[in-house]
Amino acid sequence: MTEVTADAALPEFEGVPSAVVRGRLVLHPSRDRYLETCRSLREATFAMCSDLCGVDYLRHPGRDLPDGVTAERFEVVVNLLSLDRAERVMIRLQVPESDPVVPTIVPLYPGAEAMERETFDMFGVRFEGHPDLTRILMPEDWEGHPLRKDYSPGRVPVQFKQAPGPR
Repeated sequence: MTEVTADAALPEFEGVPSAVVRGRLVLHPSRDRYLETCRSLREATFAMCSDLCGVDYLRHPGRDLPDGVTAERFEVVVNLLSLDRAERVMIRLQVPESDPVVPTIVPLYPGAEAMERETFDMFGVRFEGHPDLTRILMPEDWEGHPLRKDYSPGRVPVQFKQAPGPR
């Protein structure tokens, strides 16, 4: 993959805070500009969503962000890949704890369907417009979101099965 330079930001991203981290362009759109940014990247040949995940910064609020970006408790991190350009771009979307809702990118990147469900299941971030936003890893009746930093690990019951005897 090629490295990007600070001037590699395309005109479609004017007004979207960005940084180059370890040779990769990282965009920090607001929730209002998230879909627009993803759509512009899709049109600029970033046709593959290789990863989408959630992060809970409850105990690490002082992370490095570009000027104009307010740190929130949750972050949705999206990695997009352009095979034509042999480049990767990362999107870091700040999501407030008080309203953990972001638009779905499934219409643009159908492969993100399961990744958004996993982020919902583990962190409680809801993806508005998702075609099937149900739990994917935990049982449907599970209470809470296990990867949140304030989730009590002692609440998970451990069930042991009897080990099979010698054969």
